[in-house]
Amino acid sequence: MRRFLDRLYYACGAIGAVFVALICVLMVAQSVLRELGVRTGAVNDVVAWFCAAASFFAMAHAFKHGDFVRVTLLLESVSPKVRRVLEIACLFIGAVAVGYLAYWANRFTYDSWRFNEVAQGLLPLPIWIPQASFALGSILLFVAIVDELIIVLRGGRPTFVVAVEERHAHGDFSSDV
Repeated sequence: MRRFLDRLYYACGAIGAVFVALICVLMVAQSVLRELGVRTGAVNDVVAWFCAAASFFAMAHAFKHGDFVRVTLLLESVSPKVRRVLEIACLFIGAVAVGYLAYWANRFTYDSWRFNEVAQGLLPLPIWIPQASFALGSILLFVAIVDELIIVLRGGRPTFVVAVEERHAHGDFSSDV
């Protein structure tokens, strides 16, 4: 199961990176096409949807690899036992909050599909298609948080803490800037 989840998180990061690359391609193409006099209004809608997809697909990967912003001032000043309790509490609260988000994101996407809602921009696309990245990304983040909660409850150290410590051990402090 560990191997499957780790591959899933990497796949999520790769999918997010693909959407970022597609954003770049679309924006460059749009700039070139504008200079050639071609109308490209619908590209703005697609770029906005790809931004959301890039963000939500990459969240699980970013969370597991210590790339989320964390305020550790309190955690660094307490004993390891208290730190573990605080980590569990934070992960539990995070799991509840993201679980709530995932439930409503999926319900919202399902309702858009059920009512055949269409995007209001220049591209009349069924809106559930771009919303699906939000729905799926929130589920993947929920899985990542619950995965971390289980790791910590079983006595392990949070994966995101280990990842940051490994980067620091190799002299990489770029994520701390």
